[in-house]
Amino acid sequence: MDAASAPAEVVITDLLKEGQEILVQIAKEPIGKKGARITSHIALPGRFLVYMPTVNHTGVSRKISSDEERQRLKRIIISERENGQGGFIVRTAAAGASEEDLRADIRFLKNLWHEIKTRSEEAKAPALIYHDLNVVERVLRDQVTSDFSAIWVDTETEYERILRFANRFQPALVRRVKLYTKDTPLFEQFGLKEEIDKALKSKVWLKSGGYIVINQTEALVAIDINTGKYVGKTARLEDTIVKTNVDAIKEIVRQVRLRDLGGIIIIDFIDMDERRNRQRVMQALEEELRNDRAPSKVLQFNDFGLVAITRKRVKQSLERTIGSPCPHCEATGFVKSATTVCNEIYVEMRKMAKHMERQDILLRVNPEVAKTLKGQNGRWLTEIEELTKRTVIIKSDATLHEEQFDIN
Repeated sequence: MDAASAPAEVVITDLLKEGQEILVQIAKEPIGKKGARITSHIALPGRFLVYMPTVNHTGVSRKISSDEERQRLKRIIISERENGQGGFIVRTAAAGASEEDLRADIRFLKNLWHEIKTRSEEAKAPALIYHDLNVVERVLRDQVTSDFSAIWVDTETEYERILRFANRFQPALVRRVKLYTKDTPLFEQFGLKEEIDKALKSKVWLKSGGYIVINQTEALVAIDINTGKYVGKTARLEDTIVKTNVDAIKEIVRQVRLRDLGGIIIIDFIDMDERRNRQRVMQALEEELRNDRAPSKVLQFNDFGLVAITRKRVKQSLERTIGSPCPHCEATGFVKSATTVCNEIYVEMRKMAKHMERQDILLRVNPEVAKTLKGQNGRWLTEIEELTKRTVIIKSDATLHEEQFDIN
């Protein structure tokens, strides 16, 4: 492409002016140190459709595989477009939905967009114009299908709210909404607390006796697979390895969904010698990921036996949502050992020795460090006293961080 045919560079100041009011939507929550992502292309999700009033695109979820069903859904959507304006994406939940339900969803979303435009014209920036349903209503809209046998709720207020929502959007669900009244907390009754606790640990055991280790970093998620206690039922080591890898896949995908892990996910499978076994593992992984609502892509084994998955991430992972960085290790997973801190105290004493006026030195340290200083017949303490030529009094202080110390 020569310079004459190259497209002109677009400068942001040519598109937006200071003081100009624009309507934007948060497309992605802040994650870690990354700020929120916003867009002026609004997307309004409904039960069966996502309405995009600012674009003219019509699409159908790739998870609806039937060509006949895809064409039926497209035909209904196109017939509802006004002068070719506005776009729709048909969600997976729309498969098999009646024409009446789809048209009702379209009318609801168009009316919602009309309300949003009216509010934006009347409001003075900055202002919140619209926010999505609360978490319970979003679960009902996006997650609950005809496969669910019951929806348990443990508060009367939420129970009544869910009934009203179901009556309006999913009348078939009304009979399945049940009020939970037992003394045992709801999450404990159904084993959810145990699963949440497990989802916060890095090591997850498999039924076979193997285990996986999950580590989240700023750049990616690393998952390692180990045979653990599993020794196999045949004499061939390769069979034991393949079974562990295949068994791990179901739990890995489950944990990825449960923890809402996204971005780049690297899986370190146990090395397999036979190519057909690597293909078997890849096939099992791709099949399991088909049940995941979040879009993902799997890259083949590389020379190191690693498989990379890219999974769409729109919000914080479970660990970051319900937890906070450790104040002791500052989210590194490690603190300096007591021996290392003792060495730092020695170095600091060497710097201060010539300027000390008092004959006694008061050294405040964490109890673990105090134990190390006095251990081995007081070797560290003796060396420090010989260095400073002063008596050192050690005071154990549990309020001090393991890496902190105070010299007076």
